[in-house]
Amino acid sequence: MDITRAIENEQIKENMLNFNIGDTIKVHYKIIEGKNERIQVFEGVCIAIKGSGISKTFTVRKISYGVGVERVFPINSPKIEAIDMIRRGRIRRAKLYYLRDRMGKAAKIRELIIKKGMKRKKSADGNEFIPDDTPQETEDQ
Repeated sequence: MDITRAIENEQIKENMLNFNIGDTIKVHYKIIEGKNERIQVFEGVCIAIKGSGISKTFTVRKISYGVGVERVFPINSPKIEAIDMIRRGRIRRAKLYYLRDRMGKAAKIRELIIKKGMKRKKSADGNEFIPDDTPQETEDQ
């Protein structure tokens, strides 16, 4: 294994990507101002996930005082303290760049509601669900 890959594997965070595109998330980001260090929360919709390995990034978009603000975060950054998921989005696209042109209700994303007895199907977009087909134990007489 290369030296660069060995160093990259040490710095990759495990289980950091617990959200998908279209989800509303809160990113707790560490800000250093002089000697002070504080955590700033950036809440918005994840519109893109790019890259792989150590260079994997995600883009979060929010509307602040009527102006759209986007920020790109590296997933494996040591400055990211936590990523909280607020709401799952039901989408059919890999990138949500069309939200840049939309305002108000047109920019809304439908919420993905997981029904009881459903489980997540392994798919590319990660938003498909199938009925839980686990066999139920029955008593035979």
